[in-house]
Amino acid sequence: KGPYRIAGAKVLLLFEPTKLFLNKFPYNVVFLYFCTRIYMILKSKAIVLRSMKFGDASLIIDMFTEQEGRISFITRIPKTTKGKIKKQYFQPLTLLELEFDYRPHTSLQHIKEVRILYPYASIPFNPIKSAILLFLSEFLFHVTRSEQQNLQLYNYVCASLQWLDGAARSYANFHLVFMMRLSRFIGFFPNLEAYHEGVCFDLRTASFTHSIPLHTDYLLPAEATAIHQLIRMDYENMHLFRLSRVDRNQIANLILRYYRIHVPNMPDLNSLQVLSDLFD
Repeated sequence: KGPYRIAGAKVLLLFEPTKLFLNKFPYNVVFLYFCTRIYMILKSKAIVLRSMKFGDASLIIDMFTEQEGRISFITRIPKTTKGKIKKQYFQPLTLLELEFDYRPHTSLQHIKEVRILYPYASIPFNPIKSAILLFLSEFLFHVTRSEQQNLQLYNYVCASLQWLDGAARSYANFHLVFMMRLSRFIGFFPNLEAYHEGVCFDLRTASFTHSIPLHTDYLLPAEATAIHQLIRMDYENMHLFRLSRVDRNQIANLILRYYRIHVPNMPDLNSLQVLSDLFD
């Protein structure tokens, strides 16, 4: 028994009399036994995607972490205010720094310490920004379900959330730009090379095309132009693109249709209706 270090993390191996095990059990059983008793104390930044109550005093929290990608945690929330782990740490898309026991063969990890990495200055007090965050947390919960470590994706989401928190105005198109540009980091950002006026957009191949595809997952020229326009937007220039609420909702539905084609089992998002009523 003793602490060991693997890639800078402290690892505890609990050894039993090996000979006795090998005499009584097959090698694969012994291997699995030892795997379940290996854990690492990891520190990582993380983004809260969703939290759910479990029992009387626990939460199950899904997070996207900088070091390990998507991880689910279970943690007990003390009933006193003196506890180190507080329920408010796990609001949607809160940016955290964690220390946790990481056991690769366990579905729910255990948090040892947690602190808020970046306290939002405006989002909690702004109903419109809060609604955007609620929508994006549901969106990211489904889109990142199978993501391993992806530093570019993690950094993009963090930088985007901090931009939104600091924005004083002109963020009505934020969720559209966020979703479209996020596709670059998960493998299906549209290919712009073939675009010109009058082309269609093939949702399956993520490319513009001169001819109508032989399947139904495509956009006609008017909608294809909207996608091309959206790709040209970023957070700094999106206020220059004037969109009505109807236009904005139509584009949001197009983007989500695009994601449902490329992300397996992605459902309709419950929070979309709340967002659709904003920005008259």
